[in-house]
Amino acid sequence: MSVLIYLLPMALGLGLTGLVGFMWTLRSGQYDDLDGAAVRVLSDDDLAKH
Repeated sequence: MSVLIYLLPMALGLGLTGLVGFMWTLRSGQYDDLDGAAVRVLSDDDLAKH
């Protein structure tokens, strides 16, 4: 039972760190254009330049 004294704060700290990281990515706009990257992969624009 004494292990819970160490594991519980560590688990809460890691969860909070993950939540803060996720919130940071939301605020920085990482998920704004989800379809743009999928369309850019299929584009042949770079082949016409050669």
